[in-house]
Amino acid sequence: MSILLVENLTKTYPATRKTPPVEAVRGVSFSVERGEFFGLLGPNGAGKSTTLGCISTLVRASSGRITVDGVSVVEAPHEVKRRIAVVPQTRNLDRDLTVRELLTYHGRYFGLPPAEREERATRLLEELQVADKAGAKPLTLSGGQQQRVMIARALMHDPKVVLLDEPTTGLDPQARHVLWDRLFRLKREGVTLLLTTHYMDEAEQLCDRLVVMDKARIVAEGSPTELIAAWSSREVVEVRFAPDEHEAMAGKLADLADRVEVLPDRLLLYTDDGDAAAAAVHERGLRPFGVLVRRSTLEDVFLHLTGRTLVD
Repeated sequence: MSILLVENLTKTYPATRKTPPVEAVRGVSFSVERGEFFGLLGPNGAGKSTTLGCISTLVRASSGRITVDGVSVVEAPHEVKRRIAVVPQTRNLDRDLTVRELLTYHGRYFGLPPAEREERATRLLEELQVADKAGAKPLTLSGGQQQRVMIARALMHDPKVVLLDEPTTGLDPQARHVLWDRLFRLKREGVTLLLTTHYMDEAEQLCDRLVVMDKARIVAEGSPTELIAAWSSREVVEVRFAPDEHEAMAGKLADLADRVEVLPDRLLLYTDDGDAAAAAVHERGLRPFGVLVRRSTLEDVFLHLTGRTLVD
């Protein structure tokens, strides 16, 4: 049985005197297996965080069914809270406690005996590489260190599922990769992880499977490799001309690719032989500002499915 099951989930925020009703989630269904790293990929406003909020019991769904380890979120929310941990998008560490106190206080809240919570705090601080900050206050830590402390806190009560809402937002590239490494280690230890992100490289690197969300719906599901194979070509040629030339050039280059996308700053030629297409651009006497051949990514999948990029 799947450790997390979401069936036909909907969430509609009611109208106000100034605004109409908002459908934040519309008929979302997916399942997550034990020990899996599962992702919800999509732009801001796609419904990812609302879906996560419904799973964590913080948001009341309008309809649908969610179970965690066989327990209903609606019928037994307190039991679900003992089975999950949430690492929110906003850092919410108590600034008056030390790092170690944050962890032991969390363990006390979940009823861990004193000796056990001290042992777990020591182990988790070492595993998340913040043991040297045990006596420090959160505001003295870097963003990446604070994020690792939040993950350590989340793991104190040994949850079945860890929910991560945009965990690397605002982190520099080095801090992001350090955090990725820690998440990989948790997966190897058998922890089930559910990640929301709008970073396609993050989803591609971390997730075993994922769903692509747009406008409150799921538009595709599969492993990163499966999604790229199903919705994009093997390679992409990025060609840059003057912005006012892109539409005209798309017509001249259409026969070189299976599909051509016109973006404000470049053309994308989708083909299984990028080098041949790039060479043909020059052979036709055209003078682009730049030509780049790369492999297809989840960004290309999203563009194909929705007609826009993740950062639109």
